[in-house]
This record gives sequence, C-alpha cells and structure tokens, in this order.
Amino acid sequence: MVNNEGIQQVYIVGSKGIPANYGGFETFVEKLTAGQKNKQIKYHVASRSDNCEQAGKRKHFDYNGADIFSISVPNIGSAQAIVYDYRALKEAIRISKQNKDQHPIFYVLANRIGPFASHFAKEIHALGGKFYLNPDGHEWARAKWPKAVRKYWKYSEKKMVAAADLVIADNPEIEKYINKEYATFNPSTTYIAYGTDVQKSKLTSRNKKVRDWFAKKGLEENKYFLVVGRFVPENNYETMIREFMASQTKKDFVLVTNVEKNKFYEQLRQRTHFDQDQRVKFVGTVYDQELLKYIRENAFAYFHGHEVGGTNPSLLEALSMTRLNMLIDVPFNQAVAKNGAMYWTKSDGDLASQINETESYNSKQISSYTRAARKRVTDDFTWQSIIAKYEGLFVS
Repeated sequence: MVNNEGIQQVYIVGSKGIPANYGGFETFVEKLTAGQKNKQIKYHVASRSDNCEQAGKRKHFDYNGADIFSISVPNIGSAQAIVYDYRALKEAIRISKQNKDQHPIFYVLANRIGPFASHFAKEIHALGGKFYLNPDGHEWARAKWPKAVRKYWKYSEKKMVAAADLVIADNPEIEKYINKEYATFNPSTTYIAYGTDVQKSKLTSRNKKVRDWFAKKGLEENKYFLVVGRFVPENNYETMIREFMASQTKKDFVLVTNVEKNKFYEQLRQRTHFDQDQRVKFVGTVYDQELLKYIRENAFAYFHGHEVGGTNPSLLEALSMTRLNMLIDVPFNQAVAKNGAMYWTKSDGDLASQINETESYNSKQISSYTRAARKRVTDDFTWQSIIAKYEGLFVS
C-alpha cells in the first residue's frame, strides 16, 4: 500500500489539531507524529484554524514532520464539530487527489459525520484509498446531550461503522460492542489502545511551585483523595461527593476541574451541600503538566467515575502515577485496570465504606495495587507500543 515514492499517505481528521492544547484525540495525534519511527509514512493532519497561531495564519504548515492543513469553521454552536469534520475530510480528499496519492488512508476520529459517511467512502474508494474509523466512546450515552442530539450520535455511529473499511477501537469492550451491535454489517475491527506517559514528574516536594500550590490550596501530600477531569454528570461526581461526605476520613477530596459558569456545579451544591464540608475542595484546573503529575503522584488515592468512555486518558494517567486507584465498576474500566484497582458501584454506601476501609490499609496493601497498576500500563499502554502498532497497521 505505498505510492510511487514508497510513502504511505495517512490523513487524520477529527482532532482539533496539533500542537495539542488538551483533549484525548489531540494528545494522541501529537504523540503519534512526535514519536514516529517509520519513515515510510507521511501524516497529514486537519486542524481548526483557531487551534493555534500558525493555523490561523496559514493554510499549510509543518509540525512534528506532519503536514498540518487548516480548516475554518463558522461559529454555530454544537454543530460546529460536524461542519469541521465534514470540511476537513473533504479537503483531505482534495489534497490526496491533487497529490495523486496511491492507496491513501483516511483515519477519522469519532462518529460525527455519519449522514455523509457512505458518500465519503465512495470518494475514498474511487481514489484507491481506505476509510478507517475510531468510534471513540458511547457519545450517544452522555447525559450532557439532549435526547435529539443523543439520537443523532447513535444514528451517526451506525452510518460510520457501516461505511468504514476498518474500525479501530481503543478499548476491547468497544470492539466487542461494535461487533455485536452492528453484526449485520460484519464490520472489520481491531483493538489498539490509547497510550500514556510513564515519566515521573520533574518536580520535587521542595520545589517552590509545588510548595506555593499546596500552601494556597491548604493541602498536604498523601492526605487527599483526587479526581481530575471534565465536570459533567456522566463522570459520577454526585456519587463521589455524596459518598465521600458520608465517609469518616479526615483526608481531603481534591477536585481538579473547571467549574466556572457551570450550571451542574450549582445543582450539585444544592443537592449535596458540599460547600458545608471543609474536606471537599474544588481547586480549579492545573495546566502545568509537571505540577499536575506531582499532584497525581502525591494523592493518597484517585477516584475515577467515567462510565461511558472507551479507554479514558485520565484513567491511564492515574494508573501510571497514583498509588491507589478506586474506579467505578464498568466493563471499560475493568478491561483497562484489571487487578490494578479497587472497584465501586453507585449503590448507597459502597464507595463510602471503601473509603473508610482504605484508612486502615498498610503500605504493603497499597503497594500491591500500585505494582499491578504500573504493570498494566507498561505492558499495554506506553506510547511507544501504541505508535508501533499504528505504524504496523498503516504500512501493512
């Protein structure tokens, strides 16, 4: 599958672009291009024109050796992402035609443009190309979407899966779901995980940045439970806050998340009265990656309440950095962490009693969880191994 110069052209659509500012798909594309080993591949990555300064100024620029092509999107609310993916894939096909690529691959991240998928697949096949899809998690199950939008996501997923030559799932449970749910299409699927960074933080406890942050937030190392992630209902913040408040622990509960102008924050405050419990601390976002790593490494334990994703990046970060991880018991999380974590359910008192139980854990009990979690990450989730799998797939 190579062109005249022996180079496999791969077009990636569906991330906001690189350099990555935040977000799972953005980080994935950043790592894939930065860590490229196989020089037989040329990446072309779609970028929103507002993703970075260069994208705003130029139609094409080079980053991590990839050709970044810029797409402008009108400000039309939540339909923006659909218009962006549509325009980006259209432009990718145009560039590929212009370059007379042989057997190009078009890799689309997420199920946003289902109604147009079969049309694009025909165009791609006419070029002698292949249409690959990463279906992401269950977008249609997210509580943040109104019913009509959820219906659209489900319909879009179905159309995307039907049109794709290959579906690449980042979690074995997602691959199982695709094969079962869409058995009539007999989809071709494979599993390649998401990766994570395994380097420890460069900061130490004596670092001024560290001491200032901990002093300002009124926190001490190893004396807090932690959660990092978007502040949305399907990540089970209500259960975690309620259960934590019902526990006897003297430790704090630190929430690294953005709650400015968030209606959900107000609803939760009224329902749980967390503002009356001094242990519950919303500390805002932390964009400094080294500081965030240090905060993760020095938490007593990490709560993970995501239940509709595939392989969630914040879960992998927790497994590679935090000593003790306490996850909501859903198949996606079990598939990732296996015996490297404790599991809780939404039933009343379950998480609270586990929190109380951890108070009596000795260092031996905690380190057995830590070792199992680190082994999961180094065995299956390092970026090096993920990049190698993708490169093998693209040039096979």
